[in-house]
Amino acid sequence: MTTTPADTVPAPRQTLRVALSDPTLKILASAILVSTVGRGIFLTLTVLYFSRFVGLSAVEIAVILSVSSGVGVATSYLGGRLADRFSARRLLVGMVAVQGLAIATYTFAGNFITAVVIACITVGVDRGANATRSAIIARAFDGPNRVNARAVLRTITNLGIATGGMIAGLALLAGTADAFRGMMISAGVVYILSALHLRRLPTRVDAPRHDPANPAPKRGASPFRDRRYVLLTGLSGIFGMQFGLAEMGVPLWISQDTSAPDLLISVVLVINTLCVVLLQVPLSRGTDDPRRAGKIVMTGGALMAVACALYALAGGAPVIAAVVLLCGAALLHSFAEILSQAGAWGLSFELANPLQAGAYQGMFGMGSALGAMLAPLVVTATVVDHGPLGWAILAVVFLASAAGIALIARRASTTTALA
Repeated sequence: MTTTPADTVPAPRQTLRVALSDPTLKILASAILVSTVGRGIFLTLTVLYFSRFVGLSAVEIAVILSVSSGVGVATSYLGGRLADRFSARRLLVGMVAVQGLAIATYTFAGNFITAVVIACITVGVDRGANATRSAIIARAFDGPNRVNARAVLRTITNLGIATGGMIAGLALLAGTADAFRGMMISAGVVYILSALHLRRLPTRVDAPRHDPANPAPKRGASPFRDRRYVLLTGLSGIFGMQFGLAEMGVPLWISQDTSAPDLLISVVLVINTLCVVLLQVPLSRGTDDPRRAGKIVMTGGALMAVACALYALAGGAPVIAAVVLLCGAALLHSFAEILSQAGAWGLSFELANPLQAGAYQGMFGMGSALGAMLAPLVVTATVVDHGPLGWAILAVVFLASAAGIALIARRASTTTALA
């Protein structure tokens, strides 16, 4: 893959253009752009559809989200494991297509039980597809190009979701059940179209085939026996709860506990989206080096702790001060998200057994899924229930998890150097 000289800082558009010169990454990126437009539509409309037109209560919707996230914890590992045994390319095509069908069938969910079943299928397949995609990246790229690929795809994901969210606004304006159903079916069709595009991936992204005439190479112990990687997965999942904080905790805090207008919730979302689109790729460089990855995660942890403090201070501030504090917190939160993701990606690739790329990436995906499942409970028990004290607790949790990841990275660097 073409790289940019270190002494120049290309514009975001140029950075993406250079990165997408790799044909494999171009296929992945274009498919993700299409599918995440559908995801943006889906995320914008689903909860409102359940509430307004299916008649589910807030508690029932929360149960749906938690149960389906729990299923995603298991399928994250399963997807990666299957990618080591079967064609990862065909597996990803099939999973994305099934996800599209499941999203379209949300329109037939007329009661709580049906909604739970469909949500479990949708989220379960989504998590499995993410792990399979990570295994494909681990095999298709090497060194810094793997982290760069993840950064590019995350940038594309944010663009696609933002676009889908704007398209979903048409259904919100119409406000009818038919408009919601039509848009959600369209989202499912978009997913299926992206699956067809993934068929163009090269066969080299599949796990190496073993010659029956020769003994299979030793793959090593299960990733569950790799205590260092298990700890990395757990700590990354804990820090990953910052996504749930952004999705649930921050909006509730702004609307219920600060004097800032509710419009600021959208402003915070725009700040995050712009930061990720503009900075994820350049700030991810060099994280293939474990020591640098650890330092970057530690920086992200410190920024996240300061962001929590600013969020808390906004609670008792007048309107203008609250707006300034919240925007500052959102900016630091976005930088913390970008840096923590970049560092964790680098470590997840560099500390994994390359012969079990799928299993290791599947395990790492389990951490993210577990964090997503626990985040609503943790955010409620801290910020929602205890206000400033809750923010202080979260700051300590994020800082401690980042420090743990940094320690793992430092020890890994020392071990490599001695070897």
